[in-house]
Amino acid sequence: MSDRQQTAAHIRQLMATEGAAVEQNTRGFNAGRYDSVSDLENYEGLKDEARSIKADAIERLSELIDRVTETVEQNGGTVYLADDAADANRYVHEVVRSVDGESVVKSKSMTTEEIELNETLVNNDIDVWETDLGEFVLQVADEAPSHLVAPAIHKSREDIAHLFNEYFDLDEPLETAEELTRFARDYLGDRVREADVGITGANFIAADTGTLALVTSEGNARKCVTATDTHVAVAGIEKLIPSFEDLQPFIELIGRSGTGQDITSYISLFTPPVDTPTLDFSSDEFGSAADREFHLVLVDNGRSSMREDDQLRETLYCIRCSACANSCANFQHVGGHAFGGETYTGGIATGWEAGLGGEDAAAEFNDLCTGCSRCVNACPVKIDIPWINTVVRDRLNNGEESSKFDHLVEGLLPDDEGGLDLQKRLFGNFELLARCGSLTAPVSNWIASTAPARTLLERVAGVDPRRDLPSFQRETLVDWFRARGGSHVPKSSADREAVLYADLYTNHVLVERGKATVRVLESLDIHVSVPSVSGSGRAPLSQGMISTAESQAGRVRDRLRPFVDDGVDIVVIEPSDFAMFDREYEKLLPREDYESLAENSYEVMEYIYGLLSNDADVSSLRSVDGTAVDYHSHCQQRTSGLEPYSTVVLSRCGFDVTTSDVECCGMAGSFGYKSQYYELSMDVGRELETQFTREDALGGNALVAASGTSCVEQLSDLLPRDVVHPVELIAPPR
Repeated sequence: MSDRQQTAAHIRQLMATEGAAVEQNTRGFNAGRYDSVSDLENYEGLKDEARSIKADAIERLSELIDRVTETVEQNGGTVYLADDAADANRYVHEVVRSVDGESVVKSKSMTTEEIELNETLVNNDIDVWETDLGEFVLQVADEAPSHLVAPAIHKSREDIAHLFNEYFDLDEPLETAEELTRFARDYLGDRVREADVGITGANFIAADTGTLALVTSEGNARKCVTATDTHVAVAGIEKLIPSFEDLQPFIELIGRSGTGQDITSYISLFTPPVDTPTLDFSSDEFGSAADREFHLVLVDNGRSSMREDDQLRETLYCIRCSACANSCANFQHVGGHAFGGETYTGGIATGWEAGLGGEDAAAEFNDLCTGCSRCVNACPVKIDIPWINTVVRDRLNNGEESSKFDHLVEGLLPDDEGGLDLQKRLFGNFELLARCGSLTAPVSNWIASTAPARTLLERVAGVDPRRDLPSFQRETLVDWFRARGGSHVPKSSADREAVLYADLYTNHVLVERGKATVRVLESLDIHVSVPSVSGSGRAPLSQGMISTAESQAGRVRDRLRPFVDDGVDIVVIEPSDFAMFDREYEKLLPREDYESLAENSYEVMEYIYGLLSNDADVSSLRSVDGTAVDYHSHCQQRTSGLEPYSTVVLSRCGFDVTTSDVECCGMAGSFGYKSQYYELSMDVGRELETQFTREDALGGNALVAASGTSCVEQLSDLLPRDVVHPVELIAPPR
């Protein structure tokens, strides 16, 4: 079985066994996030503040470590800075042995998962019990967490009942959630009373006071701290923040971002050693608070190297809220046992796993991030998670990129040294394929559709034969525009002048939407230009080919710069290409070039909305009063806040618009073509198919429109109806 077949089989298995539970729970968390953050008066301001605090803390990390060490030691505790996992585990084991400890209780801690502390203690004959319900379930099941916040999110109530009934010697079988919870509470209560040492993590540590903030849903962390005489807190050095006052934005954001709660059940603030009297459970006698012992173990384990890595550094801003996972369509369908590494899961897992264990640690799941950007707005500290995934993908490629077909031929040969495989070379060089496809169409389309060609494409490049390939047009949009004599609106009499960016699909495949856009703009008295411009770099960037993307971005800048300098508007049809101009070019171009292009670029429906809002004549557009339209917005369009423009423009033209509430179609550009991900792509799309076909929802007979190429392709495969871009619905007749 090939690597791609193994990946497909693994994903298929997880979709079948864990997907339903993961999807239900993550989508619930994500819906809760939307509701909860809508109540915040200054949500974006809080995110900016939280990001600023984390950026400052990581910049001053050495200073904060010194400060918290001084503070904790003045309070009577001990601070130990562990270089790596082995160092941290050795120290914790020594602490447990120093108090003749035989039993340890723990609250949920991803850092102790990372360093595998439990295994070290158990191997040294120390009993360890997880007191978080989800972690307890996984301890019994001997499984790894599948989610940063809800580690057993992949388990249903029935799964847990079966597990407990099989594992424990019970008088009566457990069935209901209440019975399961009561049993776990009573069982773990006994373990807490017997424990010698309590171990916690820390969501945040205030360097100025030594205060630990623990955010939990069950209150078990408080028991681990106060029911034992010795408390060990294990936390990554990135958990430090400068001051106690800095906690405020994080407390506002972490629950809302992770589980959709305005505030989690327990926000516990400890400035250890705590002054709670000790308690001997065997005699019910209280002792002195002075007998309490506290150790703060700050773990580096690669974080200092991440701090010096300009591309991975932002990972250290992460507050482990899981919003990136909850908002990710792929994660919703497979969970963290596919979309995750040894410890960390979801979109941010690539940064953590690569930063702590090297890029290869993220290799198996990195491609599950499609760069859709849904997580960008969800992250409470505004980490550019898609970029981190792209950087790691680029590093996994070993810097091997290609831009000519001779490199594709080389990819057919065995590559003992790894590097960029043929699948990524093929999709990353879509610009070259599109040019050759149009140049030789319709022959190229016929050849590509034959059974031998599809078999070859599947075998050598993993292009799934169940997915229809794009049909290249012999006459490109640029050719058509030139043949018609350019714009039909003279520059001298036009209200405005605009360049229509002919992206690769519009220019070579979906030419009709380009023609429709020209007609719409001209009907609104715009002098239009359609120059030949390079691909935006989206295709190579999606494959982790950053150098190639930079080269294409540079060519786009050079070609469009004269228009920008002359004050000409740049109009972009494809949302993923607009997102390149608006966001990714900040990483690929000098700042001045990026800013000038971003400031003068508009998504096409945004541009049309602006024209209509400035008294352009809406009657010049096609209007069909009362015609129903089912509309789906592209992920990148939603991230950029542009979705409303399409619906408003369609409504002003008389269409009765219903917008899908499904956030992702599942296609994600080349992702849906890849054989190892085809079934996942279609599984994600099924919800959209259901919504657009069931009679009591969007009507079933309405027109279907989608703003992105990927969305159009996916919906065309899922539905028996034609799918068009919204601009095609409002375009005047030819």
